[in-house]
Amino acid sequence: MSDLKPVLGIIGGSGVYEIEGLQNKHWEKVKSSFGEPSDELLFGELDGHQLVFLPRHGRGHLIPPSEINYRANIDALKRAGVTEIISVSAVGSLREDLKPGMFVIVDQFIDRTFARKKSFFSQGLVAHVSMAHPICNRLGGHIESSAKDIGIEIVRGGTYIAMEGPQFSTIAESELYRSWGCDVVGMTNMPEAKLAKEAEICYVSVAMVTDYDCWHADHDNVTVEAMIKVLMDNADKAKSLVKGSSLVIASDEMSGQCDCKFSLENAIITSPDHRDKQLVKKLEAVAGRLLN
Repeated sequence: MSDLKPVLGIIGGSGVYEIEGLQNKHWEKVKSSFGEPSDELLFGELDGHQLVFLPRHGRGHLIPPSEINYRANIDALKRAGVTEIISVSAVGSLREDLKPGMFVIVDQFIDRTFARKKSFFSQGLVAHVSMAHPICNRLGGHIESSAKDIGIEIVRGGTYIAMEGPQFSTIAESELYRSWGCDVVGMTNMPEAKLAKEAEICYVSVAMVTDYDCWHADHDNVTVEAMIKVLMDNADKAKSLVKGSSLVIASDEMSGQCDCKFSLENAIITSPDHRDKQLVKKLEAVAGRLLN
């Protein structure tokens, strides 16, 4: 059990960190043993609680989904002291009732990506973490309550299918995902959620619906102007949601007892005397609790 106060990290677009009332803001480069993160981290305080923001694609949206260094991003957040992550991302809807402008608290994933490093562990130090429950249920509850308090239309629970991109789905793919029971489609939550689990950081995904994927009959009638309006409205709602939920999360005394904080228990398979020393050092932030 940890007595450390929760530190909230937010991964999302540039608009998410433009929160009214955020004080003592400063950008800081945090080095990772897994290469370069997407950008510097923005540190700030809201109502006396520290927040850490990471622009997933870099400021100015420079990095496509397949080229994001997800390992460096999570490792850098861990080194910055982050214990909880709110992941905010745009998605397409695969259900008629999940309309543009709605938010979904994802609770399951199907990972169809194939060109990304998906684990901190590799030859010389093997670990297998459970992904049966990829999202922190405790954080999901806080997000749901905060969203309802400020009037955001949000759905609790849904399956996010992660595609490689950067191209969008074909109609055949979109219909396939629907037949699998998927609810939203996006390009960024995998392997992000897997790496957060390996790093023993509580993680919740807030999927912001911007449009119906191409399966929908009205898909071809959506204008660029309409899409931009939804994106801007979603960004404003995301800022309100982060602000509204941050105080509750930062004050949650159950954070240190959360199962997410012990994801690596019994997951590391390689015996201590056979572990690659360089990899052990590389994993000092992610898994130092068990390796040092």
